[in-house]
Amino acid sequence: MEDESRTHTEGEQSDAGSAGDKADLGKRFVAAAIDGGIGIVIGLIPAVGGLAAAAYWAVRDGMEFEFMHHRSVGKHLMKLRPVTLDGSPMDITASVRRNWMFALGGIVELLWWIPFIGWLFVIPVALAAFAIGVLELYLVITDPEGRRLGDKIANTMVIEVED
Repeated sequence: MEDESRTHTEGEQSDAGSAGDKADLGKRFVAAAIDGGIGIVIGLIPAVGGLAAAAYWAVRDGMEFEFMHHRSVGKHLMKLRPVTLDGSPMDITASVRRNWMFALGGIVELLWWIPFIGWLFVIPVALAAFAIGVLELYLVITDPEGRRLGDKIANTMVIEVED
C-alpha cells in the first residue's frame, strides 16, 4: 500500500484488506439477505418506495452514521466492512460505485409507477438487474478475494472485523 501512515475513523480497520482478510461467504449472504429485507420493506412505500429502496442500496455502505462505521445494516450485524484497497475512507461516492447495480431493483419498482413510458423499460431494466446479480454472485463465490464487479469498479473488498 502506498501510505501506511494514513488515519482511519474509529472502528475502521487500519489494513485496507488483503486476500487473507476475505469475508466468510455465509456472513456475506446473511448480510445481503438483511439488506435485501430492508430494501423490500422500504420499497413497499407507495410511489416513492422504489426510489427510496434504490437510494438505500446505492449509499448503504457509505452512510456516515457513527454507529454504522460506513457500512450497511447487514454488514454491521454480521461484523463485515467494505474497505477501499487504497486505504481511503469508505464514503457515499465509493458506496455508489460499488452498489449501483443493486439499485436497479428499486428503479424497476419505480418504473411501474410511470404509465406507458416506465412500463416500456421495466422488462429490460429487470433483465439487466438479474444478469448483473448473477454475475455478482458468481464473482463473490469464485474470486480469490471475494471481490464482485462492484468491488472491482470501486477498488474495494469486504473484510471481517472484530467490532
